[in-house]
Amino acid sequence: MPYPDRFYPVVDSIAWVKRLAALGVGTVQLRAKDLDDGAALQLVTDALDAVKGTSVRLIINDYWRAAIVAGAQHLHLGQEDLATADLHEIRAAGLTLGLSTHDDAELETALAARPDYIALGPIFPTTLKSMRFAPQGIPKITDWKQRVGSIPLVAIGGIKLEQAEEIFAAGADSIAVVSDVTQNPDPDARVRAWLDFVAETA
Repeated sequence: MPYPDRFYPVVDSIAWVKRLAALGVGTVQLRAKDLDDGAALQLVTDALDAVKGTSVRLIINDYWRAAIVAGAQHLHLGQEDLATADLHEIRAAGLTLGLSTHDDAELETALAARPDYIALGPIFPTTLKSMRFAPQGIPKITDWKQRVGSIPLVAIGGIKLEQAEEIFAAGADSIAVVSDVTQNPDPDARVRAWLDFVAETA
């Protein structure tokens, strides 16, 4: 299986992780904000327990120390966290590393860290968090894919299933999805539709 999977949901609770695992999702990112070290370690430990025995590759957002201690395998960092993280320690622990990028300077910083994938966003306007960066638009995906080469490129930010075909055609290897799942009136059906789509277009 490619890493990350072409459909890559990002959620904020263990309940969501369990729900997605039960639906057969292959890659899930757990992104919970503003936890202290103890709470982060508990969350990561519990989340790893929740996916034990499933095929889910659980990506921990930001809490790299907790990820190492708890024995996680996959990590995602934003640029602010990347600036303070110990990349040598992360790599020594055997963690894969995905990085967020929003502009040219951040892309250069990310490439220097030799990540396992690079995320570009927001592609479209997103209501989930206030963004310092304007929407990138689909043409930017093509440009950045040419620049990152063989490194998988993940598109994120306001993306719905109806736009997936165009985004993959532009060069994205994976699409990270938040509100199209978590704010959907029927999340399970939406997840199944995403999984069907990526299976048909693989």
